[in-house]
Amino acid sequence: MSASNNKNSKPFLFPQAHSTVLPNPSKFFSPNLLSTPLPTNSFFQNFSLKNGHQPEYIHPYLIKSSNSSLSVSYPSLSSNSKVVSQVFKPDLTITSSSQVQIVQQQFNTFLPQFVNNAMNVLSSLREPHKISSYSDLSVTLDMPSSNLRFFLVRGSPFLTFSVTQPTHLSITTIHAIRYFSSDNNLKKHTFHFSNGQRWILYASSPIRLSHRLSEISSVAFSGVIRIALLPDSKPKSKAVLDRFSSCYPLSGDAVFQEPFGVEYKFKKKGSGDLLMLAHPLHVQLLAKKDCNVTVLSDFKYKSIDGELVGVVGDSWLLKTDPVSVTWHSSKGVKEESRDEIVSSLLKDVKHLNSSKITTNCSYFYGKLIARAARLALIAEEVNQFDIIPDVKKYLKETIEPWLDGTFNGNGFLYDKKWGGIITKQGSINAYANFGFGMYNDHHYQLGYFLYGIAVLAKIDPIWGAKYKPQAYSLMADFMTLSKNSNSKYTRLRCFDLYKLHSWAGGLTEFADGRNQESTSEAVNAYYSAALIGMVYDDAELVATASTLTSLEILAAKMWWHVKEGENMYEKVFSEKNKVVGVLWSNKGDSGLWFGPSEWKECRLGIQLLPILPISEVLFSNVKYVKGLVEWTLPALKRNGVGEGWKGFVYALQGVYDNEGALEKIRKLKGFDDGNSFTNLLWWIHSRGDGVENEVFFECLNDLTICE
Repeated sequence: MSASNNKNSKPFLFPQAHSTVLPNPSKFFSPNLLSTPLPTNSFFQNFSLKNGHQPEYIHPYLIKSSNSSLSVSYPSLSSNSKVVSQVFKPDLTITSSSQVQIVQQQFNTFLPQFVNNAMNVLSSLREPHKISSYSDLSVTLDMPSSNLRFFLVRGSPFLTFSVTQPTHLSITTIHAIRYFSSDNNLKKHTFHFSNGQRWILYASSPIRLSHRLSEISSVAFSGVIRIALLPDSKPKSKAVLDRFSSCYPLSGDAVFQEPFGVEYKFKKKGSGDLLMLAHPLHVQLLAKKDCNVTVLSDFKYKSIDGELVGVVGDSWLLKTDPVSVTWHSSKGVKEESRDEIVSSLLKDVKHLNSSKITTNCSYFYGKLIARAARLALIAEEVNQFDIIPDVKKYLKETIEPWLDGTFNGNGFLYDKKWGGIITKQGSINAYANFGFGMYNDHHYQLGYFLYGIAVLAKIDPIWGAKYKPQAYSLMADFMTLSKNSNSKYTRLRCFDLYKLHSWAGGLTEFADGRNQESTSEAVNAYYSAALIGMVYDDAELVATASTLTSLEILAAKMWWHVKEGENMYEKVFSEKNKVVGVLWSNKGDSGLWFGPSEWKECRLGIQLLPILPISEVLFSNVKYVKGLVEWTLPALKRNGVGEGWKGFVYALQGVYDNEGALEKIRKLKGFDDGNSFTNLLWWIHSRGDGVENEVFFECLNDLTICE
């Protein structure tokens, strides 16, 4: 199934790009993968960038590949009032010891040729890993010069690798080995480190190990090895690892089960049942009905994402909260408030047609398109149909140049190297358009364009039919589900099917992995894709995009919205923060890309904009909203606070205090470039009573889960 291959839509490709800034993927991906669109925002992206040496978080371990070795860290958590982070330390480093032995042999027996031969060997030691396969939930790394293949499947408490040829193994640690033992058949080995960690190694056949202070060595071995950290001192935890050590995952796929369902299917090998780990959102969504898994609630690993809980079963069914994607507010505008909205609407539309967009930045341009499109839908909601043609004219004039390639100074191009849409500016400048040419922020920026296109196609179906191929091409850049080699776009470019939310970082190497700042713009992307499905009568697209919208909202509420008593973050962080600024794979940061943590109004605003009907669901928890606003309001007394950011704070105040918020927005002297006075009035006048809102929306969260 592919959202990009709508049967009624002819495929469309923008002109081909010749980027001078994009990295070459061939260094790390196996040749058989290079003919398919490659991931640009995946959980293992660091493995494919620069020298491939930055770590990635494969729950519950941080994994780092370097010089034909692989290091494993069970990361420690560090928290203060501004940052929560995981710290990488190479608890174990696994490599082949045969390479070192070759160099020593050459030195002893072929001294005249030593320098040349040793340099060749050392060169092979530096040979980068190869990504030989990947899936939604896994990546396989090959170490060509070490005969090692690592099956990195997300959520596995075991690190699993195969030794493809008889090889001497070396396992080193930065800690001292305090205790080492082997069972009678030499297939299970336990070692305790000076930092208190206890690790267990399981082998598919007997393997003889010896150890020194910080190194474990083996005789020549081929077969499968699994290594797991013992998470606690309970005898039951050790028994769990023993019991499930013989069955290991090779890969994992996520299959959309419409509506509002995702099924994990793990491909496994060995005997017995499969043991994996679920993060808190998984546990919340595991469907009790037709549940094929057993949750081991007392078998846990710590994680920056909350406790990881044992789950037995090779097929998980995750059922999300149903989300109704609508063009207009759920309750409608209060009758007595229509006149004020209409008065502002007439002014905003008049100003719309007397002004031109002066920016050629795809992000800011897209926001202005979406802002105008909001006016058309608000006009529908307050029965002001006479002004819709003016908005339609504006949208046509601003959107068409991007779709037909006539926009001056920028435009969309198709990049064949990675398989996706970039901009003309981004093809020559890695920092242009907020890194769009490096695959940064694709769902954010294209989401704004898609919102405008969906609205224009709704009010002008003839125009919509004409530009449907272009609309589907933009949507497919981040919404493709297909894994076929003939697809032009990678599968779900930004969405992480294990974490169940998006990443925005693109093809940039970061020590802390992927990152996302604005959850609300991510929600807008999938919401807008659902609107595209609605306007083109594509039920499959509506179902998939609505499911992703729901998941993005649930993840935002779990990891970005900081609530008292939920214990997602340490008290030292949660006491000082009501919302995360930027969430990384390995860090929760109170700061923003564009400002410090003290700019609380910006933190609130970047997690709210753009204000849409779907924002009702994202901020349905009235108690949380009230606490967030009260936490933010003192920051507005700071000199230099922008009027646009104030507008977002007052918008959320309107959820529980209509009159107080209206009084404040009426005094604003400016608005965010993606917002308007009309949109703020529409939002507040369609909120209703705060208690009523809380009861209505919280009933959506009453989902039964596996116990």
